[in-house]
Amino acid sequence: MDKGHTLSQASGRVTLKELKAIIKMGLVQGNLIPAFTGAWLAIVLTNHSFLSSIPQILLMMIGSTLIMGGACALNNYYDQDIDSIMPSKQSRPTVNNRISNKNLLILSFGMMVLGEILLFILNIPSGVIGLMGIIGYVSFYSIWSKRHTTWNTVIGSFPGAVPPLIGWTAIEGQLSLTAIALFLVVFCWQPIHFYALAIKRQDEYALAKVPMLPSVRGFNRTRVGMLLWLVALLPLPLLFTNLGTVFVVLATLLNLGWMYLGLTSFKKNFNQKKWATLMFVYSLNYLVLFFALAVVISLINMI
Repeated sequence: MDKGHTLSQASGRVTLKELKAIIKMGLVQGNLIPAFTGAWLAIVLTNHSFLSSIPQILLMMIGSTLIMGGACALNNYYDQDIDSIMPSKQSRPTVNNRISNKNLLILSFGMMVLGEILLFILNIPSGVIGLMGIIGYVSFYSIWSKRHTTWNTVIGSFPGAVPPLIGWTAIEGQLSLTAIALFLVVFCWQPIHFYALAIKRQDEYALAKVPMLPSVRGFNRTRVGMLLWLVALLPLPLLFTNLGTVFVVLATLLNLGWMYLGLTSFKKNFNQKKWATLMFVYSLNYLVLFFALAVVISLINMI
């Protein structure tokens, strides 16, 4: 190890861009959308005042960001051996020694503890759900299932779907059918999203011996799994009748569009990687559009 490398590791000083990579800021930002939607719908559907709820929303968003970012940093700590093998992840600061393990753990646990304090300040249910998300993501997904079973993506979907629950309970203090419906949408969305990504990186996961479904069971089995999760998504808009017919129809059209794209994989001479890329891109847009529609339409209903 050269001198520059040693100093870099010893100082633990990273750039803002590297910090975002360590805490997987893109993933965190994506999860903040359903978290905010959960809080917003709790305000609208239970007749809370938006202005008086702003402190709770801010506390919830900051606390959620901290626990998710801390859990992701801990995931990066644990996955250094895997990431060092996968070409797409070898530039991570946790792999190229831009941050020491000591500082990485301090960052991770510091963020999670502070985030949990903020959520418990809101109320006990928000803190408990946040803690369940941390334990589920770190223990059941990162440490156990990711390395031992092709069900890892589904298992990881449970903690990955808690943000809207935190958002709702931050305002209302207890769960409801709408909160659970939001959870189910995110839960069913995740396997499709991550299977599409896993198809694109199938060779990398096989190289690192991570038992992702495409690498172990092949494309056809993965495609069937994705279609089954798309089917599971189809009836979920019916759980949001309290948002009105317009939302139910638009959300259903979003689901049908995704289903149509999924079925195009049965065309002759189609490109697997191109199809997986299209499914991945649709999944990103789906998440934003579904929850944006919920916010906008609920706002229109108030007027």
